[in-house]
Amino acid sequence: MKKKLLVATRNSGKVLEFSRMLSDMLFDVVSLDDLGIDLEVEETGSTFKENAVLKARAYAEASGELTLADDSGLVVDALNGEPGVVSARYGGEGLDDEQRVQLVLDKMKHLPGWERTARFVAVLALAGDEVEGGLATSEGVCEGAIMHQPLGKNGFGYDPVFWLAWHAKTTAQLSGAEKDEISHRGAALRGLMDTLNGLT
Repeated sequence: MKKKLLVATRNSGKVLEFSRMLSDMLFDVVSLDDLGIDLEVEETGSTFKENAVLKARAYAEASGELTLADDSGLVVDALNGEPGVVSARYGGEGLDDEQRVQLVLDKMKHLPGWERTARFVAVLALAGDEVEGGLATSEGVCEGAIMHQPLGKNGFGYDPVFWLAWHAKTTAQLSGAEKDEISHRGAALRGLMDTLNGLT
């Protein structure tokens, strides 16, 4: 029987990405909604790592399952690192993805291309009794720049405005497989593969 791996998010885009990236492994990937967990963990950390660890530990305890949590976001140099750790809540809880993207674009509208550098950062935390020390973490980074307008329909969040010069595409124009290969979450997950392989 496959071992359960809880991906501690309600973001269907992230669940899809992790399910795809873990499809070759002997895990039954489940989400918080799949397990009926309604606990909301407050992201009180000041770094991606602190928030990922907070979520992984809390949801592992609540579910009793091996738990993978991520905290990730967009870091824009010209905005002094914003949206950063509040990427999913940038501009306030009332905004949707499109409005958050527009907020970033509005703040950068007068900036030329060479001042639009940015990166996606992800930290993954794996928590569970089976993990050595109870916890393992990994960080992944994807460098790029911010477009002047959205392009592409794939992905979610800030993908439509995140330009990858070497692909001449935004991350929202990549296929799922292409994105997994270069994404911040893909890189962070590869850093945990040895640990995960030892648990199957």
